[in-house]
Amino acid sequence: MSDPKRLVVNLFEMNTPGHITHGLWRLPGNNRERYTDIRYWTELARLAEAAGVDAIFIADVIGGYDVYKSSLEPALREGLQIPNNDPMLVVPAMAAVTEHVGFGVTFSTSYEPPFAFARRMSTLDHLTRGRIGWNIVTSYLPSAARNFGLDAEIPHDTRYEIADEYVDVLYKLWEGSWDDDAVLVDRERGVYTDPFKVRPIDHVGTHFKVAGPHLSEPSPQRTPLLFQASASKAGIAFAAKHAEVLFTADRPPGALDRNMATLRDAAVAEGRRADDLRFLVMATVITAPTDDEVADKLARYRAKASAEGAFIHMSVPFNPLEHPETITVREALEREDRHDVIAAGGLPLHLTVGQFIRAADQSWDSRFFAVGRPEEVADTIESWLDDDGIDGINLRQYHSFETIRDFGELVVPVLRRRGRMREAYVPGETLRERIFGAGARLPERHPAARYRGGRNL
Repeated sequence: MSDPKRLVVNLFEMNTPGHITHGLWRLPGNNRERYTDIRYWTELARLAEAAGVDAIFIADVIGGYDVYKSSLEPALREGLQIPNNDPMLVVPAMAAVTEHVGFGVTFSTSYEPPFAFARRMSTLDHLTRGRIGWNIVTSYLPSAARNFGLDAEIPHDTRYEIADEYVDVLYKLWEGSWDDDAVLVDRERGVYTDPFKVRPIDHVGTHFKVAGPHLSEPSPQRTPLLFQASASKAGIAFAAKHAEVLFTADRPPGALDRNMATLRDAAVAEGRRADDLRFLVMATVITAPTDDEVADKLARYRAKASAEGAFIHMSVPFNPLEHPETITVREALEREDRHDVIAAGGLPLHLTVGQFIRAADQSWDSRFFAVGRPEEVADTIESWLDDDGIDGINLRQYHSFETIRDFGELVVPVLRRRGRMREAYVPGETLRERIFGAGARLPERHPAARYRGGRNL
């Protein structure tokens, strides 16, 4: 009999007071307003490592949510992903107080050049001793484009064309610019680096021109573990070629198996293997020792939930709360004279406003929602692994630090007894080794490998 599938766990974070549990920064004892305090991040890192999670995954946006009510005011009032600080800068502080837990950081390929980012990520891979991952995004907010001097968003598929060249530049810098044995530290001869084992990349492409060489010596992973979320045709093609850990969902309902199969088949078509991908879903865990305590905790969380937060976050281009719940979304848009939105499509025009409101915030009724005593939660998580076929979860935080404490103290011991989480970290293990059980570097079949040793430069 084979060993049970082990759960991959990321604690889902963001350097902001209001991430994806809208309004819950108001909960008594919640620490969200401490996000500007380095001690928030060091305490969080220690708790995550004590719980045995694989990584702290930090989301990011580089613009504000200003589509709802055609204003940034609702997002500012709600603290919804604004104010918002850089996700990369808290990683060294967390790494300094931990030995094992990994870190995933979000960075966009659309607006900042690749050369400087390559050095920042190599630096983080050095400082964390190989515990860093990169969530590749192309940025979807119109405000982000304006923040970087553009009048409008870069067209969707063009963003992925840029991203494909962007990562190609990075692979040349991370994988091809320096040989593994380039750094000598030869005190007797006075030679720190063998100059004949470092080379420029001389990249000249459609979107980027980068001479190189890379400024950083080879780090433990060279290329960080590569995360991505994809649903569009262009995004799936990009993920199949590049990504290692994919964030997916059961959208539309019942499509989870098809979504994962599509990505695996596309990866194989790119010369990779189906098992080169790991699939994670956004998941809720709310638990306590007794049923009464679980019910009290759930009620306490729900009581502080924001009715508007989901609409702000989804960039809903009308105000559902101003309309009767019995009319359709189409009728509501017509009342607001938003015929442009009707013509554009994308909204479920046939739903009633009430149905739309109740479906909007998946914090309370998502497909991956585990609420109950620890044994019940563990049962549910096992069903996700065995029946749904996922590999892991991004753990949604309802309360900092109650969510991670509850998971670590109540659920993890049960999962460990059942063989779903390991008893301890492996000392010195990189993030890629932890997730895939293989080497610290990308496999030879990954497109980045073609630049190793200066090949194809």
